[in-house]
Amino acid sequence: MELFQLTAHELHKKLKSREISALELTQSVLGRISSVDGQVRSFVTVTNEIALETARAVDKQIAGGGDVSPLAGIPIAIKDNMCTNGVRTTCSSKMLENFIPPYSATVVEKLAEAGAIMVGKTNLDEFAMGSSTENSALFVTHNPWNLDKVPGGSSGGSAAAVAADEAVLALGSDTGGSIRQPAAFCGVVGMKPTYGRVSRYGLVAFASSLDQIGPITKDVTDTAILLGAISGKDSMDSTSVDIPVPDYTAALKNDVRGMKIGIPKEFFAQGVRPEISEAVMKAVEALKALGADYKEVSMPIMEYTLPTYYILAPSEASSNLARYDGVRYGHRSKHSSDVMSMFMKTRDEGFGAEVKQRIMIGTYALSAGYYDAYYLKAQKVRTLVRQAYDEAFEEFDVLISPTAPSVAFGIGEKANDPLEMKLADVCTIPVNMAGIPAMSMTCGFYDGLPIGMQIMGKPFGEETMLQVAYTYEQNTDHHTMKPGL
Repeated sequence: MELFQLTAHELHKKLKSREISALELTQSVLGRISSVDGQVRSFVTVTNEIALETARAVDKQIAGGGDVSPLAGIPIAIKDNMCTNGVRTTCSSKMLENFIPPYSATVVEKLAEAGAIMVGKTNLDEFAMGSSTENSALFVTHNPWNLDKVPGGSSGGSAAAVAADEAVLALGSDTGGSIRQPAAFCGVVGMKPTYGRVSRYGLVAFASSLDQIGPITKDVTDTAILLGAISGKDSMDSTSVDIPVPDYTAALKNDVRGMKIGIPKEFFAQGVRPEISEAVMKAVEALKALGADYKEVSMPIMEYTLPTYYILAPSEASSNLARYDGVRYGHRSKHSSDVMSMFMKTRDEGFGAEVKQRIMIGTYALSAGYYDAYYLKAQKVRTLVRQAYDEAFEEFDVLISPTAPSVAFGIGEKANDPLEMKLADVCTIPVNMAGIPAMSMTCGFYDGLPIGMQIMGKPFGEETMLQVAYTYEQNTDHHTMKPGL
């Protein structure tokens, strides 16, 4: 087996015992990127020199006999909407095509301190707005399981990189399912932590009350390791929560006896294909055979989450993206005669169609005379969504549903049908609205493509989710399947 195929925890043992060097491992992963990324197109930027330099530094540290973190020497890919000091951060937009940040995101700093090796920045839907990575202004990323299919979005580049063994680990961001849905489509593990568990400082904002950074990995153990490394209070992010970070790896117990699982029936409606529902319920039955109990629960408010989200998220996007005006940084139009035309032409040239559409929807929802009818009402529905989850978690330890209503669809298949495209996130959006944690893992295959199962937990209940996911993983072999690139 090649080094690039192994998990972070397997590689950590080999690095610590000096069976391999961080330089060998990094060269293996960079070689893999060189050989397959022409097909997959996960990376916007590959940071060869930085990666090799970091690897040499980690090897010196290991040779010195010092204690090294579980991430020291492990190659990781970073979604290209997280600031990296001195390395281009584009958000896959013409607006920021040549933007080089003067600082790094807190999560990037934490990974650097842990000795992780950044191998590059990954492609995404422009400003993280989309469900297929087809909205990237740069190029389309392909699904490693079938190169004619989308990898999901918006963290499609990160999920495809991990699935294709172009990175051992990756970071994504999740505003309405942007970690979990591509993780489902690409057959990897992806987690959106509780809102406030991981600092958003240095994440280019889309919708600030919904955005959250999280891990994309090859297995549940790696998710626990990476989540522990990036979590914690940050003085630079006032929304990050000052709660101690547990040792998430301690939650990796092969035991679900006595656990209560809720099956929200609304998540199995709204266009969810029968093969997806069957695979998820088969996984739930497997957990029952291992000692868990499950019961169907009704959460009628979930019917309203998709339209509510598409008022809230565009409203926040409209506000956040107002900063791109051609004055301070980013793209500036060269074809303007005065300041007003410069503003208008800069935004027209710099933003793609999906971003423009969301800015217009959000501006309309926030405008005088419409604020109460749209934005205020949507916030009230959001409160009801959170209350519905709170009530469900009084009875259940976790809730389980499909991650996405289908397996990965064809590139271009839904490009001209915005409603169908937005329905790809129908199962994931409620989680962001409530601020709770959720993760996706593979529970089967259909037509040669992975099927994602979503596990939802109580606020700051990541440990329970990890225990359920780990138990399922240890008793099945879906995570061992690899795309035949």
